[in-house]
Amino acid sequence: MTSDIVTGAYLPTLVRYVVVAAGIGITMMLLYFTLSRLGVRTEVASGYTLIAPWLLGFLIWTAFPIVASFYLSFTEYNILKSPEWVGLKNYVRIFTRDIDFWPAIRITVLYAFLSVPLGVAGSLLVALLLSTNIRGLGIYRTIYYLPSILPAVATALLWRWLFNPDAGLLNNALRPVLRPFDVPPPNWFGDATYVLPAFMIISLWGIAGANMVIFLGALKNVSRHLLEAAEIDGANAVRRFMHITLPMITPVIFLQVVMGIIGALQIFTVAAFIRYTPAAGKFMNILVYQAGFQQFRMGYASALAWILFAVILALTLLVFRSSSAWVYYESSKR
Repeated sequence: MTSDIVTGAYLPTLVRYVVVAAGIGITMMLLYFTLSRLGVRTEVASGYTLIAPWLLGFLIWTAFPIVASFYLSFTEYNILKSPEWVGLKNYVRIFTRDIDFWPAIRITVLYAFLSVPLGVAGSLLVALLLSTNIRGLGIYRTIYYLPSILPAVATALLWRWLFNPDAGLLNNALRPVLRPFDVPPPNWFGDATYVLPAFMIISLWGIAGANMVIFLGALKNVSRHLLEAAEIDGANAVRRFMHITLPMITPVIFLQVVMGIIGALQIFTVAAFIRYTPAAGKFMNILVYQAGFQQFRMGYASALAWILFAVILALTLLVFRSSSAWVYYESSKR
């Protein structure tokens, strides 16, 4: 009986997987046959054939949705009926009539502007601490890296409990300190004043993750000869860091800043699972989710998503434009 239920529940999914796999295999064989008939060398034809599954995935699951969302941003589409072309109506409404849009832009950009420098500096600091030669260094690196592999939803729920105004650990620690001044502990997610600082604190949770590992690799690649020469000339640790280590790792800092901006502007999971006062403003991805999957206004949600993309692109290009003033490449000529 149980086997019948399992077969009935999973057999259609298994059949679909087999059909998709067979379709990909047939496509690869057709591609190889076509390229061979066109006179393409065997090595080149084999290469294109082997990357065909990735190309199919990119075209179907990335390129097509991007193009489709751009088209849908000019339509009124609620899933139940065909998209109806409305031109710039969605964009005009967002900029002129949507009372949630400008507060969402404000809190999202502010969050990125404040959290990215703190995150990059924190990751670099932890990497510096973990690049020293001490006993049990591998254990310390493992311990520091563990928070980054925890599920984002579980982490969000944990932080919601920590910031609880009545029973949270943070307010329990602050209460004795604030009591002599007759100041109540902050209502972190109930008061719009404290919402952004709370999310800033949460953003520091991941400083010892992948960014720390990248910085560790960058620090290991700094020339030992330059550091030893500076030490012989009498430069202390601070001067060696400021004048040798920091300039040498600026390309990595540049990468971390760009990726940090892109990630911070797309904050979603933590904001979705932590209930905070709407008076602080909704993050842009929350606004997109609510418009698309709660209100079923897919055209409007697509327009919001493309505006968020434009903001990300503008800030990223700004960082790229400024990189010539502070990013040092060893092989470049000044």
